[in-house]
Amino acid sequence: MAAELLNLKHFVFRSKTLLARRGSQFNPPWKLNGANPPRGKYQSCSSLGQISDVSNQAAVFDVEGALLKSSAIFPYFMLVAFEAGGLLRALILFLLYPFVCLVSEEFGMKLMVFVCFFAMKRKNFRVGRAVLPKFLLEDVGNEGFDMVMKFRRKIGVTNLPSVMVEDFLVEYLGVDAVLGRELKVVFGYFVGLMEEKKSGEIVLNKIFGEEKLDSSVIGITSLKKSIDQQLLSHCKVVYLISETEKRSWNVLPRKKYLKPLIFHDGRLAFKPTFIATLEMFTWLPFGIFLFIIRLSVALFLPNNLQVPILSFTGMTGTTHSTPIENSNLTSKTNTRKKLKGTLYVCNHRTLLDPIYVSMAIRKPVIAVTYSLSRITELLAPIKTVRLTRNREKDSEMMEKLLSQSDLVVCPEGTTCREPYLLRFSPLFAELTDEIVPVALDYQVSMFYGTTAGGYKFLDPVFLLLNPTTSCIVKAQKKLPKECSCGVGGKTKFEVANYVQSKIAEALGFECTNLTRKDKYIILAGNEGKV
Repeated sequence: MAAELLNLKHFVFRSKTLLARRGSQFNPPWKLNGANPPRGKYQSCSSLGQISDVSNQAAVFDVEGALLKSSAIFPYFMLVAFEAGGLLRALILFLLYPFVCLVSEEFGMKLMVFVCFFAMKRKNFRVGRAVLPKFLLEDVGNEGFDMVMKFRRKIGVTNLPSVMVEDFLVEYLGVDAVLGRELKVVFGYFVGLMEEKKSGEIVLNKIFGEEKLDSSVIGITSLKKSIDQQLLSHCKVVYLISETEKRSWNVLPRKKYLKPLIFHDGRLAFKPTFIATLEMFTWLPFGIFLFIIRLSVALFLPNNLQVPILSFTGMTGTTHSTPIENSNLTSKTNTRKKLKGTLYVCNHRTLLDPIYVSMAIRKPVIAVTYSLSRITELLAPIKTVRLTRNREKDSEMMEKLLSQSDLVVCPEGTTCREPYLLRFSPLFAELTDEIVPVALDYQVSMFYGTTAGGYKFLDPVFLLLNPTTSCIVKAQKKLPKECSCGVGGKTKFEVANYVQSKIAEALGFECTNLTRKDKYIILAGNEGKV
């Protein structure tokens, strides 16, 4: 009996010790060293809303604990592994994650960093700029955003590597400085190891300099995860956010973004939480089988059979079309060039846009495109013609094609995933007055079928791997004669802007002056000519 009591006491003692160790990371900062809380130093974040003016003060805030709704970091590492490292690296990270959950937070972080970044080339890492900002913005809490944005100067503190969050914080939130973990680089390659954390005092001195002595620094962190002690020691007041408060936060609405999210890259169309990633890997064998079926149907069956079969496999489409009347008008351009085809002008969402236009108008068309892989050209069920980017040659080529058949052109020159339209190239406007604007919107459930920095030949593969896709085609009325270059006497720029505005109006999108070149410089670091 005495032995059993001794064992029981030993078990209780070990349990308390283990809970104390595991729970220390969830305690307020003053409990980490056993000290008493400084009087008035730490306050609830609800009291921050009672302060009317903090516009002249600086804030040091915890990115994961005080800005994002979810403190889970696995999805962002999975995005790095999948988008920058490939499917195999993503699978390794997924299989190791249960082990990551069992070890300490610091060791688990180091393990995920090693898996995601080992042997990755530093200059080719674009996920932090092209992929992660979209998912991080969608996880920003509206209430946390309002708290941080009150301050004149903002310093973001994160446990994540700086290359993952720096572009997001600086470009989209206007943060003055980011304090994160730096990754070791050898001969231009990440080695999967993190540098030691910088001293909080050194960081503040570097950011503020002499101004720090005259500035009031406010800390914002959470009860679950706290900022570095040295940083907190320089804060006049530290506001603490509980997990209960974070659960009640709303997602930051798009209209409050400081900078519009127009461009982003990557293949994943969902936030890859552990459960969502499990669903993806479970789906892939079925998706490959479905890809073969969909491709075979598109290549070998006639149009009247393709539509019902593809709809049965999950590729649905909706058509809203206005009857296209044959015009008796003879424009100056058409009389001179004797063009008999109709020019269908549409916005660009995926490489399947011309195919859906052909299905919607129920007749074959020719598609002209800028960048299309040779494999995609061979597999396309309609005729495709590659443009040269030489305006004179492209204009002559399109005139020749219009004299033979109807033509589909996407003047944006590249795809845009968000509810925006890029600037329309005016090249199409001088070809003919027989112009029909077509508005397209395309939704995917798992994978994006477009990329700026990846392999173009995989675009149709990922697009057809989706469990479900949905396309809406809205064919508009033919361009009025008074709005054309021929009879109407409008300039090509006026016609291009008019068509862009009509398509944007039909979709509820916003027009921009951004171009294909802007997109590729932001996402891929080139002009999109390669």
